[in-house]
Amino acid sequence: MKPSANSEPLDDSFFDSNDPSSQQVVFGLGCSARAGEFAAEMGARALVVSDAGVLSAGHPQKIADSLRASGLEVVLYDSSMENPSDASVRSCAATAREAGVDLIVGVGGGSSLDTAKGANFILTNGGSMKDYHGVGKAAKPLLPMMAVPTTAGTGSECQSYALISDDLTRKKMACGDPGALPRVTLLDPELTLSQPFSVCAATGFDALAHALESAVTTRRNHRSGRHAQKAFVCLINNLETVWSDPSNLDARGSVLLGAAHAGAAIERSMLGAAHALANPLTALKGVVHGRAVALTLPAVLSYNRRDPRVVEIYAELSRLGGLAGYESTDEAAVDALVEKVVRLRALADLPARLSEVDCQASELGVLARDAAEQWTGTFNPRPVGETELRQIYRSMDEWAKSLT
Repeated sequence: MKPSANSEPLDDSFFDSNDPSSQQVVFGLGCSARAGEFAAEMGARALVVSDAGVLSAGHPQKIADSLRASGLEVVLYDSSMENPSDASVRSCAATAREAGVDLIVGVGGGSSLDTAKGANFILTNGGSMKDYHGVGKAAKPLLPMMAVPTTAGTGSECQSYALISDDLTRKKMACGDPGALPRVTLLDPELTLSQPFSVCAATGFDALAHALESAVTTRRNHRSGRHAQKAFVCLINNLETVWSDPSNLDARGSVLLGAAHAGAAIERSMLGAAHALANPLTALKGVVHGRAVALTLPAVLSYNRRDPRVVEIYAELSRLGGLAGYESTDEAAVDALVEKVVRLRALADLPARLSEVDCQASELGVLARDAAEQWTGTFNPRPVGETELRQIYRSMDEWAKSLT
């Protein structure tokens, strides 16, 4: 679907219309200018949550102007941090509490959206984010939220989870509740034009990983598979164009839509070993999340393809994305898929070896133990424990060597 100047809600609903947690997803050039129109139906005093980088691009100010034009009072919080922590979320919640807001609007990448969701938990239910690690632990209703993503990657705009890091261990906590799902999401491709190439590359590859992982998890189902397929086709056919021609709004719109569909797929089927392996690289080595996922994904694709049913799913995605013909064998189609993923990683200048992220062989034991504790690994189609995860870490450099 190409972005349209006359933005309308997507006609293929992201969520069931009879689901009380359903959200409205609006897609099109300039649709973020309608933020006030949608917000006026949800509240009267809004907290706009963003970060300094997005603020410098002017996006939160424009959203705030739209809200004010519709009669809302607006308070801006622009101190969201990458990989938001419990402390940073509580700081945001304190600002919201002092302002007496009844609506939260997240503007930015996944970190800003997760900060907004996390602050919602603390504001409405108190405590710290540790209290909400898991699903459905909020005893009181959360405030309504609007999401306006400025990057195409995390899919947080279509998820009811906030990923928040523990202040001490830096481990990511997935905190989910139906009330945390944004009621309205505005997908405006114009807002992604301000992304630096490094951010565009890392977030785009992360979205691709979301599509590929959510398609094959043990919790996969018809609806998650449908979203994963839509996401994969949008992403695999447009990421390279966005990276080589950043002003191409048609391609940007497709990537933004693909990231949102991938987020909706995660909401229904979770993720797998690539993210379980990536999170410790972020927590312990400081690797940007999308770069960490780029490092882990090809090796996990290779590990998972030993499952015959997973091979069928990967092959179907490869054919849908135009990477293989329908006359090709499943194995050949999967080969084409993996080759494309590796090629995209190289084009985006993302890491292919552990040494590129300052990771030594002596650290693999600690990383594997941490990876084995990640929730996402429990949904991988092939079981993974500490031993298997350590082997996959080792295989990453072998993968890179085989390509040179």
